[in-house]
Amino acid sequence: MSNAAVLHAPTHASPHAHDPLHALEDELLAMPPVAALGLRVAGLDDAGRLRLRAPLSANVNDKGCAFGGSLTSLLTLAGWGLISLRLAEAGLDADVFVADSEIRYRAPLYGDLEAVAALADGESWDAFLATLHSRGRARLTVQATVPLPEGGVATESRSRYAAILKR
Repeated sequence: MSNAAVLHAPTHASPHAHDPLHALEDELLAMPPVAALGLRVAGLDDAGRLRLRAPLSANVNDKGCAFGGSLTSLLTLAGWGLISLRLAEAGLDADVFVADSEIRYRAPLYGDLEAVAALADGESWDAFLATLHSRGRARLTVQATVPLPEGGVATESRSRYAAILKR
């Protein structure tokens, strides 16, 4: 785990504690680098995909398109947020770490950023939660994409996350 990066905001009483999406946004925005992205939680759809958005104006590079570091950050945060939401729903208090990621930049994005995260093929929430309960730690792979406004994909990632129950 020494090469893993933890994404954990200080725990504080959120005025949105009853609304998991607002509580997630509050937790993310408590981290100054995330706040600088202009990130917003856009929603969780019926298929269980989490959407995060950020304006191009806060994430633009010298070429006038989305900065690669911002794209990577948004993809990573979308995966972390998806797992964090599921853990909260299950009533589990755990730290979530990104263990490793593979990022592919497919095309420049000249519009606002939106990352969409979902479980990778072959993954199971039930198996992840059962392992976390029995061993106190578990891993899960998430696939995330940043779509292009005209269709296609600007950037995609496949990332493994680890969750460790707090004692």
